[in-house]
Amino acid sequence: MPNAKNTICIWYDTGAEDAANFYAQTFPDTQVTAVHRAPSDNPSTKAGAVLTVEFTVMGIPCIGLNGGPAFKHTEAFSMQIATEDQAETDRYWNAIVGNGGEESMCGWCKDKWGISWQITPRALSDAMQQGGQIAKRAFDAMMDMKKIDVAKIEAAVRG
Repeated sequence: MPNAKNTICIWYDTGAEDAANFYAQTFPDTQVTAVHRAPSDNPSTKAGAVLTVEFTVMGIPCIGLNGGPAFKHTEAFSMQIATEDQAETDRYWNAIVGNGGEESMCGWCKDKWGISWQITPRALSDAMQQGGQIAKRAFDAMMDMKKIDVAKIEAAVRG
């Protein structure tokens, strides 16, 4: 990651390393690349504690910062994962929600560290890109869902 020009920095209270390891176990092309410890005491960590964690999520470079409880996550920032089918959608959704996370609406969920995720099947994205009545039907179907049901989106597309 030292050569990355743009890296997503995600603030955690104290769970950056646990979160990065969970992402590495859950998503392909995801790995923890470095763990850095605080060289001295600071407002969020003690000397020697994990301060930052470098990792990728599906190839996207990230840094997790153990910054303490000063800031909380909102849905204003989310990680969006495009899935190919219902099985992949279920796998990621169930991993996030089943590991202390929580469901939300329209394909959104939060992991146990408060990071929002959009688990978005390509069937939904493709329908939205078509515009018109197809997009409206897919959108209307999505509005009643938590985890996206690909079969229902496909049925809405067909009318």
